[in-house]
Amino acid sequence: MDKVYEGKTKDVFKLENGNYLLKFKDDVTGENGVFDPGANTVGLSIDGIGKQNLKTSVMFFEVLKDAGIKTHYVSADEDAATMEVLAAEPFGKGLEVICRRRAVGSFIRRYGAYIEEGAPLDYYVEMTLKDDEKGDPLITMEGLEALNIMSPKQFDETKELTKKITKIVADKIAEFGLELYDIKFEFGYNGDEVILIDEIASGNMRVYKDGKVVDPMDLTAILLK
Repeated sequence: MDKVYEGKTKDVFKLENGNYLLKFKDDVTGENGVFDPGANTVGLSIDGIGKQNLKTSVMFFEVLKDAGIKTHYVSADEDAATMEVLAAEPFGKGLEVICRRRAVGSFIRRYGAYIEEGAPLDYYVEMTLKDDEKGDPLITMEGLEALNIMSPKQFDETKELTKKITKIVADKIAEFGLELYDIKFEFGYNGDEVILIDEIASGNMRVYKDGKVVDPMDLTAILLK
């Protein structure tokens, strides 16, 4: 296998059949030895977290598959902490898509003068460019079009797909007595089709129970019981 990309939490290899293999690591993002899913640097290693993130992702990808939503997921080897995925081109140098069901985090920091923390949002979708140095800046549809990153049609498809997937993930999480407040996705395109790529792990979502945020490590343990 040829290694084509070495990421903070996953390595990517090209397979002979044209698909790719994601190798999940035990490295996690954080600062000063403290786990922080929103950080842009690797902060520490947690033994077994790679396999746990893979198992969580597989659970959600299978739920989406049953719902008839195509993703890049093909299969997984949980013992080896690897997942085979379809080839997909990212938008630009990487685009993060956030769907918000309640006002928390960076949303409330930006717009707190207009809304109370925890107030419901109607599946509000926003997109940011993956750029660690610039703090993943927000970008509009017009900006994406002007930079030749995404067409208006792809933007609309991605937005609707994000809302649909978020609803499915939220319903699954609700089965555990939890509430999804927001979640971060990545999308790419396979031919002319926009599909969900990367992972769906606890570190990519903000989940609450009885009004209190659930730590990503605790969330993973709950979901994998």
